[in-house]
Amino acid sequence: MSITGRLRAAARILVRGETKSRRTAPLPPITEADVAEFHAFFPRPKFFVFGHARSGTTLLMRLLRIHAEVHCDYQAHFFTRRPLLSSLVGTAEAEEWLRRKSNRWNRGKDLSAVMLRAAAEYVMEREAARVGKRIVGDKSPSSTIHGQSVRDLHLLFPDARLIYIVRDGRDVVVSERFRNFVEESRYLSEEDRGIVLSLRKNPHAFVDGTRSIFTEPMLRRVAGGWAVNVQEIQEEGRRLFGARYIAVRYEDLLDDPERMMRRLWRFLGVRRLPKALGSKIRVEMESNPDQEWQERRGEALASFLAKGRSGNWRNLFTARDKAAFKHVAGEMLLQWNYERDNNW
Repeated sequence: MSITGRLRAAARILVRGETKSRRTAPLPPITEADVAEFHAFFPRPKFFVFGHARSGTTLLMRLLRIHAEVHCDYQAHFFTRRPLLSSLVGTAEAEEWLRRKSNRWNRGKDLSAVMLRAAAEYVMEREAARVGKRIVGDKSPSSTIHGQSVRDLHLLFPDARLIYIVRDGRDVVVSERFRNFVEESRYLSEEDRGIVLSLRKNPHAFVDGTRSIFTEPMLRRVAGGWAVNVQEIQEEGRRLFGARYIAVRYEDLLDDPERMMRRLWRFLGVRRLPKALGSKIRVEMESNPDQEWQERRGEALASFLAKGRSGNWRNLFTARDKAAFKHVAGEMLLQWNYERDNNW
């Protein structure tokens, strides 16, 4: 480093404090022997629920834990939102400690991956034990890291099961937009605030194709993220987890929730599927805590949109919105059988 560079680095340290250097080596994968040892200490089968935000991950979580054997909690974001679980060993100092030859506990290897999995195992098993459930999982939306979240999960939990829920991307962008309006109003731009004001004054203009609830950059950004998400997670889920991976459509869950939930519970390895589960599923489907929360935050806007419904986009997309979505994500609609062609 040049003298000038060193002086600048010294100045940064004086102002901000000394920065920690990053880890230099990739995380070692969990081995079959490691998996066998983890099963001895943490015997509960593990699963993870991924899905783009606003795709029904929360509803699916609530339904999964109806079963007497299954516990599912949410937003641990072990692999799906930064800072990730791996940040616990993400510095050179932590790496050196866990690889140190004089550390007899590491068996002469890098202990980083074992430490990370042990932390996640304990967090999940602690809560499952509290409620007396045999199978435990985490639900965390995977909207930003996409396929890498699956690769990171497989590195530490190659024996886990992965459930991926997909929703029509057009309904995803509509739901995301109203969430922004109601829950994140302080982050809205001036253009966004103008749309909200117009929506409050004359909502009919937004359901007859005259006005759009979107700015075009926002629509393209969310639609593009959805398209990348569904493509990458499907590809990586199948490649890495094989029979331990399953994808379900949110719309199929709405159409026949009992059939879909029985399929998913079998996938997770439950021992019994009592008939009484049907009535419990119906009760849970009628509840919508997310809608109740949004109505308390912004009653007028929240009531404008029938939350959780399939096909809300049909009443809200303008011709411009359709063209923008087709350009960015139309192919994914075809791949997931939401449309037969682009003439919608």
